[in-house]
Amino acid sequence: MELRHHPRLTEPVRRTLVDVYSDVRAPLLHLPNYAVTAFAERLAQHGSEPGFEAVIGYDAGRPIGYAYGNTIESGDRWWARLSRPMPGEITAHPTLALKEIGVRSRWRGTGAARRIHDELLAGRSEVQVALMVNPAAGDGKVVALYRAWGYEPFNEVPPTSEAPPLIAMIRPIPA
Repeated sequence: MELRHHPRLTEPVRRTLVDVYSDVRAPLLHLPNYAVTAFAERLAQHGSEPGFEAVIGYDAGRPIGYAYGNTIESGDRWWARLSRPMPGEITAHPTLALKEIGVRSRWRGTGAARRIHDELLAGRSEVQVALMVNPAAGDGKVVALYRAWGYEPFNEVPPTSEAPPLIAMIRPIPA
């Protein structure tokens, strides 16, 4: 698998991410929060935020998966979404917010998602990485996978009219 870093959301990168997302999330696209248009809007917002970076994995030139995120600091709206206020010792550190990760079904269970994830974290200046995940995703298997990767739950995100309740998870980024 070839891994490519993209520090800017150019039009070709945006198209690739939307295309892979459409395939990865195909069973959920009928839900408002998972619709391609909703993802494209979130992606445009995320791509304009500080520290944005995407890593896309390719097999024989075909994009098979991606992960992207950006830097969040104390006071970022990401922290404000959480149910409970966060102590300063967590929010004081620049954090990589992992916004999305997905791998086409044929490459699931092959380690591709972990390789893409780890490549996104490699070389980042932040000391920790945080994400939000639907605890029902994969009947709990997604949370279990993140736990196996070293993430620990630390807060909740209340549901919205478009999104289910989420769990916020965090782990250090090795130096």
